[in-house]
Amino acid sequence: MSAKPVIGLLGGGQLGRMLCEAANILDFSVAILDEEKCPAKQVHQNDLHITGSFKDPEKIKQLAARCDVLTVEIEHVETTILEEIATKGVEVPSPDGNGTVLKKVPVHPSWKTIRLIQDKYQQKEYFAKQGIPVAEQVAIAEGSERLSSLRAAGDKFGYPFMLKGAKGSYDGRGNYKIDGPSDLETASSQMGDQPLYAEKWVPFEMELAVMVMRTEDSEGNFKAVHPYPVIETIHEDSICTKVLYPPRKVSDEIKKQAQKIASDVIASLWGRGVFAVEMFLTKDGRILVNEVAPRPHNSGHYTIEAVPQMSQFKAQIYSILDLVPRKGISLSPRVSSAIMLNILGGAKEDSHDRFVKLAEGSSDAFTDVYVHLYGKASKPGRKIGHITATGFSSVDQLASTVSPLIKCMDEIRLERIGSSAKATPAATPKVLPLVAMTMGSDSDLAVMSAGLKILDEFSVPYVVRITSAHRTPHLMMKFAAEMSASTCKVIIAGAGGAAHLPGMLASETHLPVIGVPIKASVLDGVDSLYSIVQMPRGIPCATMGIGNSTNAALLAIRILGNTYPEYAERMKEYQAKMAAEVYAKDEKLGEVGFQQYLAGMQKK
Repeated sequence: MSAKPVIGLLGGGQLGRMLCEAANILDFSVAILDEEKCPAKQVHQNDLHITGSFKDPEKIKQLAARCDVLTVEIEHVETTILEEIATKGVEVPSPDGNGTVLKKVPVHPSWKTIRLIQDKYQQKEYFAKQGIPVAEQVAIAEGSERLSSLRAAGDKFGYPFMLKGAKGSYDGRGNYKIDGPSDLETASSQMGDQPLYAEKWVPFEMELAVMVMRTEDSEGNFKAVHPYPVIETIHEDSICTKVLYPPRKVSDEIKKQAQKIASDVIASLWGRGVFAVEMFLTKDGRILVNEVAPRPHNSGHYTIEAVPQMSQFKAQIYSILDLVPRKGISLSPRVSSAIMLNILGGAKEDSHDRFVKLAEGSSDAFTDVYVHLYGKASKPGRKIGHITATGFSSVDQLASTVSPLIKCMDEIRLERIGSSAKATPAATPKVLPLVAMTMGSDSDLAVMSAGLKILDEFSVPYVVRITSAHRTPHLMMKFAAEMSASTCKVIIAGAGGAAHLPGMLASETHLPVIGVPIKASVLDGVDSLYSIVQMPRGIPCATMGIGNSTNAALLAIRILGNTYPEYAERMKEYQAKMAAEVYAKDEKLGEVGFQQYLAGMQKK
């Protein structure tokens, strides 16, 4: 290998772009196989690039002939040709100019690792055999046996359980939550003709991730793994939207355990490079490995600024070229906290512009904010850039400091959700609500509609259902499970008479439930009030006044305000408006006297 080896890269998207930016600083050449104007080629120009598909075997051979080592930006590549290149070689001109010779080109990470990672079921079966903690799973039969295999999975795991595509899925796509036997046929149809597996439901508390660098010697013998710090990832709409370092409210013991498990996972694989290990932290403190990416990853972007001495992209170059010194390297962040926010395409092509503009003016004496754009066209939900904020305070304080940025990105998300919801027929159940409202009978709708008007006034996405605790208990339980796994943050439930619906929902979900007692034909709704308010300890249910769905909606919006700052601001405006109205009434009463004021009220 020459003093300045050439790195061959399959794929030229945003990960390739940032790898090239790191290579530019180090003065390494990268030959890219992808479309002519892909993001990576925009920032790294040379005569070595090849235009074409990174899945085309002949194009991959051409790339390998120009390189000293091959690596990947995406794991969905053809591993058969990579195995051939690494073990048998590719034809290159002979040194004497007479004919050709075979040149073996190392592939990092190894084609063997990439092949394993491509099949998520086999990936976790392998990890389980290595003693690595993963969720229990079972393969689903294909063809005519699929439905009976799905039923067997339901019998084995109970409901709910996850149905997942074994190959080709990413960012939460290719997953289907099975809430009950009635979902099996629909799930089988929607998942299409692909290898599937069922996974036991994991009620996790938080999603964690650890980037790990793996090194080998020139003979392929394992040398070491070097883990980065543990980070927290937040996913919305099946996409990672935020990354926080360090994770909030996670003990040092759990962090060390996560690093140890991640290191064990990557030590069990083959080849050099940087890997992402995504994990679930369960409510009882266990860590389960969810999946592995054999490349730099969205969860590691914060390292560009937080660990500038060895970002994940610089680490990828150092590891695949075997430049890591024997004494090791420092992967300790230079800052106390960092937050990475993905720039996702909004409802309009320019929706993200205000987010970027706001970020560009957000740095101050205590917080640095960095903007990265990927040179990609904006589409709804597409990753087109990211923003990283770093500081020397706690991560909670940093989140507070950059709350205007978080508020802006959440507003763009809500606009995107809203535009998607408007494009969806009203009869389609796949709505993305923040609030769910349900009632035991359509006769309750007149009372509950006042709350719906408030939700409309505050532009809150919601879904409305009729689910009786007594007449349709199974539907009620399914509704609770659907809302628990959706974007919903609050449930409002109205019921009259025995009024068990709000309390039963509160027992079935972790979401806050707000009960609205509704006046029935007898007892003036007092029976409903007592039924909802007298919940046993451990099963809280907020209870409004009889028939007061307006306050239920307002309380729901206050709860949303803790997560979505725009709702907190709208609530403050609403309260200020109410106060102004009272001041105005008081002033008028003083001006005209109570008799004229009362007469005016009676005319209304």
